[in-house]
Amino acid sequence: MIGILSFFLPIALNTTVAGIIASKHDMQPNLQKSIYFIAAFLSLNSFHVVVCLLADLKLLNSELGRLATSSSLISGVLSWTWTIITTTIMQRKDILWKFMSLALLIFIIVYIFRPVMLWMVRQTTEGRPVKEGHVWGVFIMILSSAFCSEIVGQHMLFGPMVLGMATPEGPPLGSALVSKLDSYVSYILLPSYFLIACSGINIRTAESNTVTVILTLCFFNFLAKLTATVLPSIYCQMPRLDALTLGLIMSAQGITDVLILQQGMSLQLIDSESFTIMALAIVCLTGIITPVAKFLYTPSRRFMMSNKRRTIQHSHPDTELRMLSGIYCQYQTPSIINLLELSNPTPRSPICFYVVHLQELAGRSTPLLVAHRPGRTNTHRSHGSQHMINAFRLYEENNEGSVVINLFTSISPYATMHEEVCNLAFDKRVSMVIVPFHKQWSESTQMEELPTSIRQVNKNILREIPCSVGILVDRGTLSGTSSLSSKTLYNIGMIFVEGPDDREALSYVMRMGEHPNVSVTLIRLVDSNNKSNKENSSASIFLDEDDRIVNDFKIAHIGKKYHTYKEELVSDSVETVGVIRSMENTYDLIVVGRRHDNESPLFMGLTEWNEFPELGFVGDMLASSDSRCQVSVLVVQQQTLSYAKNDEKLKEFEESSVFVDIPVPRKSNKIFPAVFNN
Repeated sequence: MIGILSFFLPIALNTTVAGIIASKHDMQPNLQKSIYFIAAFLSLNSFHVVVCLLADLKLLNSELGRLATSSSLISGVLSWTWTIITTTIMQRKDILWKFMSLALLIFIIVYIFRPVMLWMVRQTTEGRPVKEGHVWGVFIMILSSAFCSEIVGQHMLFGPMVLGMATPEGPPLGSALVSKLDSYVSYILLPSYFLIACSGINIRTAESNTVTVILTLCFFNFLAKLTATVLPSIYCQMPRLDALTLGLIMSAQGITDVLILQQGMSLQLIDSESFTIMALAIVCLTGIITPVAKFLYTPSRRFMMSNKRRTIQHSHPDTELRMLSGIYCQYQTPSIINLLELSNPTPRSPICFYVVHLQELAGRSTPLLVAHRPGRTNTHRSHGSQHMINAFRLYEENNEGSVVINLFTSISPYATMHEEVCNLAFDKRVSMVIVPFHKQWSESTQMEELPTSIRQVNKNILREIPCSVGILVDRGTLSGTSSLSSKTLYNIGMIFVEGPDDREALSYVMRMGEHPNVSVTLIRLVDSNNKSNKENSSASIFLDEDDRIVNDFKIAHIGKKYHTYKEELVSDSVETVGVIRSMENTYDLIVVGRRHDNESPLFMGLTEWNEFPELGFVGDMLASSDSRCQVSVLVVQQQTLSYAKNDEKLKEFEESSVFVDIPVPRKSNKIFPAVFNN
């Protein structure tokens, strides 16, 4: 509805205003002749302009961005249809032949060029680049379609535009074309075009009468587009500020509109003076819209307004636990599956697990989120995720009743990739998100570094996620199978210092400790400088939250086989490092909290040597390049609520919420490695 209204309402209002001005206002003959075309050209919309603006604003993955993309696609198709019909009719020669030739060109692109490109994709081995001969073949198609567009009386961009829509999306062909053409087009052709197009602009030739008329049409066009977008949005109960931002984005114009204006000028539908004023108006309007839209809309605002606690610590142990994992590469699948098994899904406390295969947007204009439904096999829509899908489906079948797995593939730019994770986590009411570290180790301790942009994605997730989050540093003890295939007991070490992140990490470890094949060792670092004060206050009825959860661990696990609790007295950062280093290769997995008090004497000076701040002090010591640690590390950060300090009722509820776990018999499942039986 927004897309349809944003085309018809502006063109109807603008032509009406143009008719009123033409009948009641004296103007130059050229302006009198072209005023209706000026009104119509100003009312057009462009899908390409809106998508580029959303990409610049980093809003492609947001709810507003998806709505703007869909709406601009509809209005853009209507605008191009109107432009093609109008320019063809106004040529007034062989109109029927031109329409038939246009239909023939579209037929050739869709039923000849597209099958050839699909054949090129089938000839390309998975994971291998497209052959250079195939790329050159597509270049010839681009040039020939542009040449044929000019022959049939259309703009030279029409044929390549239709060919682009017919090109198979994504890798290998779409991404190969982007890598070959993007830099050349963006840094050479576009600046050259702007130079040539703007060289004919002469502001001094513009008369005040013409400027007044065109700016009036620009104002009513902007008002109509804003109204056509804002009113339906508010009617559908969209927040007013978001509706206004959507209206501003839908009102933006850019290079596509300038190209249409040039085509109109070449057909003498508008004169050069009108083109000058309209081009400058487009530049000024878009220059104002961009910063205003960026200021008005923040995608993470709805996360920050949430008043729900979404953590493992505050989840009841006898209810379903919802978790989400992002995967950047398919070879990270085994480590995530084994971590899921360590999370101890049972029929009494099942886990609903969401998996998102995060891929970079390449060869496409818009982001894509694909839900892989059970029982539906579609390799064309799997986008390179088929191995991951098969592995998780097999694990779900072998753990029926304990695990429900929902699989997605997200294709988006790295700059906004975290928004897809945050949106899913928020919509699915997830308690914890697990994302892999941007460095990967194998069993042979060989390191493979993923694209550096992934590190920024993880940082963005840590900053904006509406629940708890864990970063998994896998050094092969979770993904490897050869050296640990005979293990019947999986050793987990937990370093507990203080704070909400350590409490969340311990809550997760306590759940893992319920698994019969897991051994948990909890080591609490106690500041010896404050030990006396702590002893004096330990008799108090109201223990602090750290003591509460440690006592819960003692009650639930100490005395059981394989579980151990230790306290280490440390007085400075040197002793802290010593304790952490002593644990490096003692366990199969070490779990730590991310954030600690950097003014504490236990961490004094460690910030100067922090190689990976996203892992915190303790996690950085275990994952840094100079560490001798060869085991996997999970760094946990608890959900951050900006209002929690001021919400006394919530704080009182959290402090009084203590869950006691009642042990029940469980079926003993081997944890490591994850073995699937047909």
